[in-house]
Amino acid sequence: MPLTVLFVPESAYGPTNQCIGLGKVLLDRGHTVVFAAERSWEGKLAPFGFGEALVDLAPPATDQGEADQGAEVAGQFWIDFINETAPEFRKPTIEQLETFVAPTYQALIDGARYCEAQLKAIIAEHRPDVLVEDNVIAFPALTTADGAFVRIVSCNPLEIRGAGVAPAFAGYAADDRSQWDAFLAEFDRTHQPMWAEFNDWVQAQGAKPLAERDYIETSTHANLYVYPAELDYTDARPLDSTWHRLDSSVRETDDAYELPARFAFRGPDEALVYLSLGSLGSADVGLMQRLIDLLATTRHKVIVSLGPRADELKLGPNMVGAAMLPQTTIIPQVDLVITHGGNNTTTECMHFGKPMILLPLFWDQYDNAQRVHERGYGIRLPTYGFADDELTGAVDRLFTDTALRTKLDAVGAAIRGRDGLRTGADVIERVGLDHVAARG
Repeated sequence: MPLTVLFVPESAYGPTNQCIGLGKVLLDRGHTVVFAAERSWEGKLAPFGFGEALVDLAPPATDQGEADQGAEVAGQFWIDFINETAPEFRKPTIEQLETFVAPTYQALIDGARYCEAQLKAIIAEHRPDVLVEDNVIAFPALTTADGAFVRIVSCNPLEIRGAGVAPAFAGYAADDRSQWDAFLAEFDRTHQPMWAEFNDWVQAQGAKPLAERDYIETSTHANLYVYPAELDYTDARPLDSTWHRLDSSVRETDDAYELPARFAFRGPDEALVYLSLGSLGSADVGLMQRLIDLLATTRHKVIVSLGPRADELKLGPNMVGAAMLPQTTIIPQVDLVITHGGNNTTTECMHFGKPMILLPLFWDQYDNAQRVHERGYGIRLPTYGFADDELTGAVDRLFTDTALRTKLDAVGAAIRGRDGLRTGADVIERVGLDHVAARG
């Protein structure tokens, strides 16, 4: 039975690409797939065969020049927000709770409230059988709709809280609880009034109350999270049967990437490195240029994802790059990855068995960086405080660590064998079919 599936991703490349991967599998199975995406994604989803039902998260720009400029880059809403708050990334994570995490949640809340009526209209028009949300904030229109609600956690799964695991956004070690209570106390101090007001609004829309410290409802139908078993926390924080782990969820829609001829043939001491700080992190031009200049002094070859401010960056002679690159077809070809620790990139590196150097900037990137580091699959460095030789030394160490590379080859093969992309599509499809059958 063909279903109508509505995806509602957060307006950044990570969650949207995650939903694109799942949506394409469902589309190929004969289902109708619609994206309720933020307006800057206009024209970027339809080529895959998806319906586009666009929403605004804030009042449209009054100046037409600003509107045209914003439309050039998908996810512009959050790129602008990150640019304005980037100085906060230099602070310890506990200090970011007040100056970055809380304002980010407030911006998300404002967007959810602004687009609630738009989402209700989209749902009334398309009448989805399944409503799939990949975000960190509740949209009551989704949970009060007639269709079945499925939640995706495509951030680090510490977002699913528990007493046995470190608090989300802290980047704290699993075996050192000394700072956990202080971090949670500061989270409550800086978030409780905002959370309480949002919880009241959610209930006023007819949705269920939110759990303490949570900004989004857990589904009674199915909840998906994207994280490989090799990094997971379920030994310390078990999950109930509604939760389904996708060990990876690597989209299959990226174009093939052909290495430049001068990169295809390298000496035995020349690594091929992929540098990406994500669509948002790469907007920090100062940090990106420092990394580029430093890697230009090495013997290695480097592929650079330049991001939305590509025109402001200058590559070294041992590099190639572009504003947008097909990441999932590049990672399999490289020796190691320098990353911000975003969940998509982290799980994709594990999927393809590649070691990582992690330079976290915000949100769950600290948690991913810490988890990869403590599990031995990469090296976490202080993003703004590393010495030059720390970075270049980490590149050399990971490149020459044959035991780690052999281990990661086996890990990657196991993760690929678990086929998280189709596991997730199966869950969504089953929920939809069961819901339609129960509805009669």
